[in-house]
This record gives sequence, structure tokens and C-alpha cells, in this order.
Amino acid sequence: MAALLPGAALAGDPAAIAGSVVVDSRKAEPGSLFVALPGERVDGHSYVKSALEAGGACAIARLDRRAEVEASLGELHSPGALAARAAALIYVPDALAALQALATAYRARFPRLTRIGITGSSGKTTTKECVASILGRSRSVVLNPGNLNSDIGLPLAVFSIGPGHEAGIFEMGMNRKGEMGELAAVLEPDLALITNVGTAHIGILGSRDAIAEEKRLIFSRFDGRQVGFVWEDDDYNDFLKAGLRGEALDFGPKSTAGLRVLRDLGLEGYELEWEGLAFGFALPGRHNLLDAIGAIAIASRAGASREDVAAGLGSMRPLFGRSELLKGELTILRDCYNSNPDSAASAIGLCDSVDWKGRRAYVLASMLELGPESEAAHRAMGETAGASAADALFFFGEETRPAFDAARLAGFRGLLVYETDFDRLLAAARAYLGPGDLVLLKGSRGMALERVAEALAPTAASGNAEARHVP
Repeated sequence: MAALLPGAALAGDPAAIAGSVVVDSRKAEPGSLFVALPGERVDGHSYVKSALEAGGACAIARLDRRAEVEASLGELHSPGALAARAAALIYVPDALAALQALATAYRARFPRLTRIGITGSSGKTTTKECVASILGRSRSVVLNPGNLNSDIGLPLAVFSIGPGHEAGIFEMGMNRKGEMGELAAVLEPDLALITNVGTAHIGILGSRDAIAEEKRLIFSRFDGRQVGFVWEDDDYNDFLKAGLRGEALDFGPKSTAGLRVLRDLGLEGYELEWEGLAFGFALPGRHNLLDAIGAIAIASRAGASREDVAAGLGSMRPLFGRSELLKGELTILRDCYNSNPDSAASAIGLCDSVDWKGRRAYVLASMLELGPESEAAHRAMGETAGASAADALFFFGEETRPAFDAARLAGFRGLLVYETDFDRLLAAARAYLGPGDLVLLKGSRGMALERVAEALAPTAASGNAEARHVP
């Protein structure tokens, strides 16, 4: 293992073998490899001893932390003690780079696996799940659990590839400049798709131009044999495809041949047709429709039949917090797993578009990670909400004050509420809402807006709490 890591120093048993990889010492088990990474709250170097005592076969730590790690291990660090456990310590210049290098080497052991990478400012997880549902009809697939899509999460997900898998579908996210290039080097996708270039993480990268530059690095490992997919109407369509070594294809209602949208069912989703075969797709909204179309484009290129497409998309159900429809006295659209200016506008547009006899109440929480763009983005959200079909607007979180002010200035005539305290927000919502109302919940994950659904419709909310598609 150490031979795969340039500049590594080995202590202990050079023949130590690891059967799993963890970055959380609490998940260490007999035969595991623990990679010590610094975190926002804790540092993995403080837990090397715990991982080895749990039976770990190996641990990776930074060279410049060697003295600290050795001191924390005490007698456990002696060559005899490590050898007796058939364990090893590997010290490297960069532990994260080592994790990624090992994942790359592990992935290369499965050259027959069709590797699919999906990125974009929004829609990554839904598109991934749709592709997995389609391809999983006729072959064995592996995919990131949850949204393990980062510089740490993707390598960990890659270690879940097994000999029987025929296709791997991995979403690839980024939170810093250069991260997408690292992920592309780990996966080296055969097929890659960019859902869109929006404003998520604009506070980190500074502009949509910078986001587009980063996103297109998903194609950076192409050598001419691969295929890249880009949304047909993306502002950056030409830029994303420029210089792509391989085949560049558009996807969308106009570009994806064989697709027909038969009927928009509002909050119930769509009726679609693919190559003459009709089926239902239960995820509502144009953004989810585009995710499904992207999944059709990439899955069909991977060899999916029309029957696979129909059965796969027909079986899709909303993931937790992503366009979930909760029905009862209130109808609640729980779309609060994440939020950014683009997805917030899409959610408001969806609820505006449906034919609804009762009142509409939109609960809009803070959009986080927008940096210097936060005030302007929230103001724009408030303008959109203020001109919407809502009868009541509830803004929640300190960041939404500009949205509240913008909605008022836009001439919104319904109930307008701004709160930073959750209990007061809930009390105001309860005082207003009644049977037959449509409630939109939209906010960033950190605002935990699902608590509103759990309080207003506990039976429906708990019944969908773990809703996800498992291919």
C-alpha cells in the first residue's frame, strides 16, 4: 500500500492488509484502514490510537504530525506491538491526496466497469438516482450512498465498487477551486454529465464564470473515447463543450431524440414517452423533468433499453427533502434538502403553476453558502416571491431579511412574516394555515425546515422521512 504513495514512510508490518477504508475512527473495525484527516471540529490525528485499538489494520497520517501521533500511541507504536497486530502506520505528505490516490488505484482494478460521473449546481443527486434506477433494471450498479460526492466522499464511495458491478454512477460536487479536477482524476468517467451551471457555491468561487470553469473539469480526464453531456439551454453550453476531447452531446426536451412529454401532472409529476413507450414520472417540476431527461440521455448511451428507461423512471419516488409531496389536511411540498437562488425560483414557479383551489403559503428559509452574494440573492428571491401567486410568505432566518423587504416593496398583498426564531415561525404558520392549503418548504439544509412539516403534519412527514429510491 505504501508503495502507491510517493514520499510515504512506513512503520509496522509492510504486509498489512486493509479490507475497508474509513475517515471516522468510530467506524473503524478489524481490518480497516483509517485515514487521519483534519476537520472543522476534530482532527483525525487525535484518533489514530482509537482506530488501531478497534482492530484497524492500517492508519495513514501526515508526516509533519508523526511525532504527535507516535506520542499519542505510546507502546502501541513500537515495531513489536504493530507487528503483533499485523498493523502498519503510513506517514505521507498529504493524507487527503493519499486517500484519493488509493481510491484511484482501487478503481483501476475494475477496468470493465462503466464509470458515470454527474455534476452541476443542482440536480446531481436526483439525476444520479434516476440513472441508477434505469441501469439497475438489467445490470449490477454501484453509486454514492447519499450525497458522498466531495474530495473525501467520492473516494470513500469508490471503495464500495465490487467485482460484480457493471456500472458505477457517481455524483461529483465541489466546495473549492480545483476540487472537480481531483474528483475527475479519481473516477476518470467514461460518460459525464453537467446538469446546469447555476449559483450554488457562488460565495466560494466568486462568479458563475468560475463555477462553469470548475464544473467542466469533469471532462478533464477525457482522452477522446468518452462522451460528455451538457444541458441544451445552459448559458455556458458552448464554453462547457469547448476543447472537450471526446463526443460532446446536448440533452434536453429538444435534443434528446425519442422523448415526448405527454402531460404535466403538476405536483404529481409527468406522463412521459420514450421511444414509443409511455410511463409516469412522479417527481414534479421542470427541474426534475430535466434531471430525468439527462438520466435518459446518459443511461441510453450506456446501453439501457426503452423498457429499462420506462421501468426505472416509473419507479422513482422523491428523496427525503427533495420535492416530496405530503398529503393530508394540508398539502406540503417538502423541498428543503438544499436551496440556492435557482432552485428556490424553480420551487416557487412550480407551486405558482399548479391549479389550486385553496390558499398557497410559501415558507422560505435562508440560502446558505452564498458569501458576498447573499444579500443580493435573497433580495432577488424576495422579489420573485413577492410577485408570486402565494397568499402568505413566511421568511425564516437572518439572511432572509432582504427577501422580506423586497417582497414588501414588490407590493405583496398577502400575509408577510419574517422570523429568526423557529418556535415563533411555527406559531405564525399554525395561526394562518387551514385545511386545503398548499405549503411550500424551501431552504438550505442547515435551516432544518423539515421541522415545519413534522409539526404541521407529523404522520405524513414521518411516513416519508426515509423516502428514497434504492435501485
